[in-house]
Parts: sequence; C-alpha cells; structure tokens
Amino acid sequence: PPARSAEWPVNPVTVVRGFEPHERFGPGHRGVDLLAVPGQPIGSALPGIITFAGDVAGRPTVVVDHGGDLRTTYLPVEATVREGDSVAGGGLIGQLAFYGHCGSTPCLHWGARRGDSYLDPRTLLEQRVVLLPLG
Repeated sequence: PPARSAEWPVNPVTVVRGFEPHERFGPGHRGVDLLAVPGQPIGSALPGIITFAGDVAGRPTVVVDHGGDLRTTYLPVEATVREGDSVAGGGLIGQLAFYGHCGSTPCLHWGARRGDSYLDPRTLLEQRVVLLPLG
C-alpha cells in the first residue's frame, strides 16, 4: 500500500460511475468517473513521477508512477507536466479537457493499477471512521 493516503484528484467529488470488476480482457470499468468541469484543475492522488503525458486513442492522458508497482491514470487531461516531472500528492497535473469521457456529462476517469492488476482507486483513499457518543 502507499505510504500515505491518497487525495481525490478533483474537488468537489461526485462519483458518476464506479469501478466494475472484470475478467482479464473482459468487459468492466477499470476506474471511477468523477464529475468535473472542462478546465477544472486535476491533481495527482499521490506523490510520484510522471511516466506519460500524451494521447492514448485520441484522449489526452497523464500517468503517475507512485513506486511499489503502483500507478494512477487520469483522462481526459490536458497536461501541465512532462514525463520525468515529480509531483506531490494533490499537486497539479493538468486541467480537464474540453471533451468528455462520459458522453455529454464532463468527467474525469481516474484509474489505478498495481502491476498488471486494476484496482478501484478509491481503495487508495484513507478510510475514516467517526465514532459518535450513544444516546
């Protein structure tokens, strides 16, 4: 696991579509879609090194390597970083591009992989439990 808890890449946070488990090469949703506004700043969930900032299948994409075989992806994001740049957790990596991944609803697709396995990126977030007094 990462040394510290991840941060949401957008603020405020509204999940449009969640992670859907899948068989290798089968259908599924290999990340989560977060409601965002074109031009909205996008941050890296964790500190790391930019390993890719360019187009994948015509969509601007940023990939951050966090060490320990963990990496996160963000699309469609017009990068303000370049390959080899270091980024802090929550540090700006770009802005949401002006076309959507979610059809007519603008959103950010946030993905995570450890090695060859896709993860629900929300599992990188710190889970907080608040205890309330009885009565």
